[in-house]
Amino acid sequence: MHRDQNLIMLPGPTNVSDRVMQAMLGPIINHRGDSFRALFKGVTEKARHLFQTDGDVVIFSASGTGGVEAAVWNLIRPGDVALVPVFGEFSARLAETVEMAGGTAVRVKADSGAVPPFEEVRAAAEKTGPFKALFLVHNETSTGVAAPYLKEAALLAKKHGAFSVIDAISSLGGYAIPVDEWGVDVCITGSQKCIAAPPGLALLSVSERVVQFLKGSPPKTRYFEIPRYLEYAARGETPFTPALPLVYALDEALKELLEEGLARRVERHDRMSALLYDGLGGMGLKPVAEKAVRSRTVIASYYPPGIEDAAFRKSLAHDKGIVVAGGFGPFAGKVFRVGCMGQINEEFVSRTLKAIGETLAIRKSA
Repeated sequence: MHRDQNLIMLPGPTNVSDRVMQAMLGPIINHRGDSFRALFKGVTEKARHLFQTDGDVVIFSASGTGGVEAAVWNLIRPGDVALVPVFGEFSARLAETVEMAGGTAVRVKADSGAVPPFEEVRAAAEKTGPFKALFLVHNETSTGVAAPYLKEAALLAKKHGAFSVIDAISSLGGYAIPVDEWGVDVCITGSQKCIAAPPGLALLSVSERVVQFLKGSPPKTRYFEIPRYLEYAARGETPFTPALPLVYALDEALKELLEEGLARRVERHDRMSALLYDGLGGMGLKPVAEKAVRSRTVIASYYPPGIEDAAFRKSLAHDKGIVVAGGFGPFAGKVFRVGCMGQINEEFVSRTLKAIGETLAIRKSA
């Protein structure tokens, strides 16, 4: 990141290295030419290492939400039933997206700061009868809560002949999700989170089960039609004009990730989140998430009495150069959220904690 810019401690987008930013200055080339084909095949292969898959990876020029839309519209047909644990804003949106595609979303809900117990998800699967897919948000950035049962969810879906879909937009890279080993049918992530690339690309791993299903039941979408992307990807292309500068950046960010090593990156995220939780807790701040399900990539904390959200975050950014996110939905004005993603390190954590502590002290006395 540039020394003269604010430190971005958001739950995405996150700080991007100068090396990745420079990569976006690559030349504009023919996206049907050999140079792009070599680039795109390389990016796709690197992404396979991130997903820990030998299967297909699809890359859309879209936000993470675009990746979720793609998963839903490729798998859900009118009348289909989907099981959706709901424990925050993004899992609620996922359930709504299922319904927009003509499906029925069976919601398994939890209170704020918690995740529906897996036993309740399993009971809902038994009670619901046949269902098409289990859609699980791994990491709720709205609450800083992470579901701890991805592997179990994938096995449950498979037991019922359903697809498992994991929204790992804000977690993959900060957590290891071996999709082949766990039998995950679709795993979704975004470029701007733990990968530490600029926003604008959605990546999906796609199992062979999904590929075969789509051959017999093509989706009613053009831009997000996975079979079309797989057809073009086989020759190193995309069906539609890609966001070329972002592909350059993603390539470089994945190189950085692989140079560090996925296991080391995951360990770094875990260690940095522990420092953040300890530091914020030392200021008397209470996390939204229950301890057993706290996210290591997003820390959501309640404000102490007397702190006004907008004024706090404005002062933090303007006076200290640290940008954090506010809450939304039922948490608007009540919490602030700190991203622990991508380039996160001891210096970033130390600067952030110092700035938060000083700003809270100033705002309390204001």
